[in-house]
Amino acid sequence: MEEVENLLRERPIVLPRYLFNYYFRLGITSEELIILILIIDKGNKIIYNPEDISLSIGMDKYKVMELLNNLNEKKIISISVEKNSDGKREEYISLDLLYKKIMGIILDNNNEEKTLDNSDIYSIFEKEFGRTISPMECEIIKGWIDDKFSFELILEGLKEAIYNGANSLRYIEKILYDWRKKGYKTKEDVINAKTKYRESKKDVKDIFHYDWLNDD
Repeated sequence: MEEVENLLRERPIVLPRYLFNYYFRLGITSEELIILILIIDKGNKIIYNPEDISLSIGMDKYKVMELLNNLNEKKIISISVEKNSDGKREEYISLDLLYKKIMGIILDNNNEEKTLDNSDIYSIFEKEFGRTISPMECEIIKGWIDDKFSFELILEGLKEAIYNGANSLRYIEKILYDWRKKGYKTKEDVINAKTKYRESKKDVKDIFHYDWLNDD
C-alpha cells in the first residue's frame, strides 16, 4: 500500500480523476475540490499561502483561508509549522492524509467489485426478472451497494418484490430504505421482523410475507 501511495505522489496527475469520482465520498464541497486540485498541481507539500492561491483562482483570500481550514478539519490536508532551508519557521500544507483516504476508497471499491463478481448480483436480478436489465438499472443496483446496503439485504429486497409481483427496482429501493429506517441491516433482522409480525397475527394462517411499504 505504501508503494502505491508513493506512486500517487510521483504522478499527481492521476489524482484529479479520483477526486472528481470520489470527492462526494470524501465529504468535500465543489469549492474545496477546486482548492485541492490547485494544491495538487503545486506538489505534495507547499507553503501555506492563501493569498497566492487567491490570485491563482480569483477567489477572495479569506474565502480561501476558510476552505483550507475546512479541509484541515476534515483531515483531507494537514497544516504544520516547520523550519525551511534558511532555518525560518513556515507553515506547510501536506496532502498525505488525502492520499491515504483515496487509497482507502480504492481498496473498498476493489473489495466491492470482487464481491459483485463472485456473487454475480446482476445475473441474479436478470434471472428473477426474466429479462436483461438495462445499464441504468445496473447503475441503480450499484448505487445501493455504494450506499452500503449489504448484498444479502439487496437480495432479500428482490425476494420480497418478486413475491409481491413487483419486478421493479423502484419497489425494491423503497423496501430497502424502509428497512434502513426501521434499523434492519441484515437478512436476519428482516426474518426476525417477519417472525414478530406472524406472532402478532396469530389468527391469520400461513402469513410468511407482507407488503412492507403498507405495513403500519
